[in-house]
Amino acid sequence: MLIARAPVRISLAGGGTDLPAYYNQFGGVVINTTIDKYFYVFLRVYDGDSLQIASSDYSTFYRQNPNLEPDDSDAPIEGTLKLPRTVLNHFGVARGLSMFLASEIPPGTGLGSSSTVTVAIIKALSTAIGEPLTKGDLAELACHIEMEQMAMPIGKQDQYAAAYGGLNEITFSASGCTVKPLDVSWDTRQQLQDNLMLFFTGHSRNSADILREQTHASRKSSSSTVEALHRVKAMVEDVRACFVGGDLTAFGQLLHENWMQKKLFAPGISNALIDDSYDTARKLGAVGGKITGAGGGGFLMLYCPRASQPAVTDALEAKGLLRMDYKFDSTGARVLMNAGLSIQPAMLRPSSGWNGAENRRSASAPARSAPLRGVGRGDHAPTLASEAAS
Repeated sequence: MLIARAPVRISLAGGGTDLPAYYNQFGGVVINTTIDKYFYVFLRVYDGDSLQIASSDYSTFYRQNPNLEPDDSDAPIEGTLKLPRTVLNHFGVARGLSMFLASEIPPGTGLGSSSTVTVAIIKALSTAIGEPLTKGDLAELACHIEMEQMAMPIGKQDQYAAAYGGLNEITFSASGCTVKPLDVSWDTRQQLQDNLMLFFTGHSRNSADILREQTHASRKSSSSTVEALHRVKAMVEDVRACFVGGDLTAFGQLLHENWMQKKLFAPGISNALIDDSYDTARKLGAVGGKITGAGGGGFLMLYCPRASQPAVTDALEAKGLLRMDYKFDSTGARVLMNAGLSIQPAMLRPSSGWNGAENRRSASAPARSAPLRGVGRGDHAPTLASEAAS
């Protein structure tokens, strides 16, 4: 058996500027941190002529007969559990593997869950096939699969956050991505962790519609959307200064300004419950906050001094929200256990160009084999991209 996991993230500044429609024109930048809520992938080799995938989050089981599947790693996949099936298809795995997916949070909650799942699956499969990836390559392959093969209207911050872990500033441009850990003191980091509250609104959502509308507005240079994104990007420098200087009350105020701008990105980002809960929290002592992710549901994040947290918690839980405790994560995607699991040649499609984990890629395979295409097109900070995503 092989077990891998990847952490979800909370976006602290710049969210929305990681969409290609924006950063290809103007450049994007975000600050985010990962937390200790994870998506897990369990792999097991078994003696069979199919693939088995089970998801506890969706209470779904899927069995794939390789004789009924297209022998083309670029063929679009639809239907049940299409994300893990697309990643398996990309790696050329056709039979003899059982995959179980589980998580500590519900999907669709604005913490980057779908991309976190993708990163965790790639981490597990690349290890099992004998080609562990750097953190930068891990993130870029996840972006390639989701954004190009699956045509998902999403940005890149979630994949990079899950792969690297920690509190980072990530920049995006047409030429690549760079990840830079923020130089924040231990005391400031601890205070930030203690004062950031997360409340589950009880509503999961599919962010695709919101992000698709935001992408459309950015491509058409819709003045309200693009100007709001410009202001959100400009705030990143101020947020960085707050963290480095230890002025977290000012960060909370910037978080409020950011939320006011984010609601201009596209309809559906907020709703009556979110607005009422946010206004109540502010009246009881929260400095600022926002909905995590694209909006429309998921988690309400608040920056709130500890003295005000009991009153805020009681008031919001009376409205049906649920507070979630957490701590920051600094490790990113990793393999927790590998009891000798390896993907062998008989488990792969002949066209995959691999001989399995024991023999790496075949002599006739291209220099960058099929499972790794889409990797290596971004620029990653040299001190980070050279590290294995361990």
